[in-house]
Amino acid sequence: MDPRPIGVFDSGIGGLTVVKEIMEFLPNENIVYFGDTARVPYGSKSAETVIRFAFQNTRFLLTKDVKAIVVACNTASAVALKMLQESFDVPIIGVISPGANAAVKATKNKKIGIIGTEGTINSRAYEKEIKRLLPDAEIFAYPCPLFVPIVEEGWANTKVSYMVAEEYLKPLKASLIDSLVMGCTHYPLLTKVVDDVLDHKVKLINPARETAIELKNILIQNGIENKEDALGQYEYYVSDNPEKFKRVGGNFLEHDIINIKKIDIEKY
Repeated sequence: MDPRPIGVFDSGIGGLTVVKEIMEFLPNENIVYFGDTARVPYGSKSAETVIRFAFQNTRFLLTKDVKAIVVACNTASAVALKMLQESFDVPIIGVISPGANAAVKATKNKKIGIIGTEGTINSRAYEKEIKRLLPDAEIFAYPCPLFVPIVEEGWANTKVSYMVAEEYLKPLKASLIDSLVMGCTHYPLLTKVVDDVLDHKVKLINPARETAIELKNILIQNGIENKEDALGQYEYYVSDNPEKFKRVGGNFLEHDIINIKKIDIEKY
């Protein structure tokens, strides 16, 4: 039994969709979350910068004696995960491999769609992982940059979100995909909109959910689950604007965020 917390970091608020899934699949586990709200977004920054940020975030979480780390940010998972795994002694997982795995298992016609931020789509990280697992897959990848601000404004299920989704998803409807990777941590909040626009004909893959399942398996394999018969405790840290994080983050988790502190991430 290991009551030490799980560490989760993201470029901002979106990683809370991963936290929500961990809470569901691993309700006994304690969680320490860091959102790098001072330096969001990561998608538009160079790989070198994202790697530096990812190392700082990891070093901060290790000061909290975490037993495993989840890189909830798609961009950081794409460019920094391998280096983090090689540099630190705790299990570290990202969101891309679990999402790609689930898409490959779900597809029947081998036509797989990917939506994400421009940074994630341009990295081709999901595409490469899907192709590694299913070399003859046809990939249709499109950035949907307006989805993030729509979610953060609290407009996830409004006419605005439907209008934007109709435009973004037109080429995917035409491509006859049968599975779609929701390749940004904000996008699970748009599941109903995307499902409606795609006429309920496409299997939607939520990498946050798949990551939580993989994390559970890793904890079991390493014998480091928390078997205490009590709900987990949660701590939240940000590098800027804790009030906005509390306000918007509550929508992601569907409950209030209480234990939150601002830190200087540049110290790590």
